[in-house]
Amino acid sequence: MFEKIAPHEVERVSNIDTESFVRDYKDTGKPLVLSELMSQWPATKKWDVEFLKQELGDLIVPVYSSKPAVGKSHQHAAEQQISLRDYLNMLLAGENDLRMFFYNILNNAPDLIKDFSYPEMGLKFFKKLPVLFVGGRGAKVQMHYDIDLANLVLCHFGGPKHVLLVPPEQTKFMYKVPFSFSALHDVDFISPDYEKYPALEYIKGYRVELKHGDALFIPSGYWHNIVYEDIGFSMTLRAFPTKFRQRLTLLKNIFFTRTVEGFMRKIRGQSWNDRNERKAVEITHRNIQ
Repeated sequence: MFEKIAPHEVERVSNIDTESFVRDYKDTGKPLVLSELMSQWPATKKWDVEFLKQELGDLIVPVYSSKPAVGKSHQHAAEQQISLRDYLNMLLAGENDLRMFFYNILNNAPDLIKDFSYPEMGLKFFKKLPVLFVGGRGAKVQMHYDIDLANLVLCHFGGPKHVLLVPPEQTKFMYKVPFSFSALHDVDFISPDYEKYPALEYIKGYRVELKHGDALFIPSGYWHNIVYEDIGFSMTLRAFPTKFRQRLTLLKNIFFTRTVEGFMRKIRGQSWNDRNERKAVEITHRNIQ
């Protein structure tokens, strides 16, 4: 999957020393799969759908639709609040649109903390923010990058999922929607339409299939697009950027870009959304002329 957009496969190692990881991957901004990083965690042996249902099933969790927000709706508004048990049962019954994302484990399920540890790998993890992402068979995550520009270690559990990664320097080809952190919703990165979206031909990304127990390092600012092959969930450990320029961009994203987006949606509604979608195409096509 993603072969047309991503000619490179993410490198995979079982173990790597901290010096080599920092020199060859963190500092160069290159993704990496660490297949043994989680091998000693109790979570690797315990965490599955039935475990979550039994231990955390009564928790009320927000779930989100993959459909784009319209009108004056908030860009990241939850579709509904539901018990984790009912949500997981929906996934088992075939639901593949509703997803959980950025669910803070520390705040909502503190007992899970004892099942994993923060690896020593040259990253300064923000230990108050281990977050959980859950999706059903066939679920898709829109192409986006993270607002906080964190270095991520995505620790995967359950069924396989496919990940497309695109370096931040290729943003000019991504049909990025202004005042957001996402690509245009209609752009298909699995079967790209080069006639309608010709900039996609310039993208040279990375692809990887993650299986239970894999940990994927996603460098700061990388775009990522995800497809779940089966029911699965991932916990992301986050290390905020250390470079001064990235920290300035982080502050701009949070206090300016996101604020302007929310304000303009409220006062202009769908016309603001339509304007930004047009701009995504116009700006991207100017970049390749």
